[in-house]
Amino acid sequence: MAARIGKADFEEKVLQSDRPVIVDFYSDSCVACKKLSPLLGDVEDDYEDRLYVYKVNTNFDGELAEEYDVTANPTLLFVKDGVVKDRSVGAVKPAELTAWVEKNL
Repeated sequence: MAARIGKADFEEKVLQSDRPVIVDFYSDSCVACKKLSPLLGDVEDDYEDRLYVYKVNTNFDGELAEEYDVTANPTLLFVKDGVVKDRSVGAVKPAELTAWVEKNL
């Protein structure tokens, strides 16, 4: 399961990462977020040697959400070399998520 991070460790874990990172901006009350969580777990397992997956709770880290223009949950950011390369907003199906990851790797 993806580790939860916040503003204090975002730069180290995401922006300075040696691998691409998927950041899941979510909320505990978001139904689509709950459906996406196991799919991200599968991505984390399938690509464990190629990327990292982290979660940011928008209820506790609203400043980060604002900084990255997150206006809806769930929002996924694909960050590579410290730069947001792509984003996905809303619920996705497993095949769509895999295609999105492959496209960005």
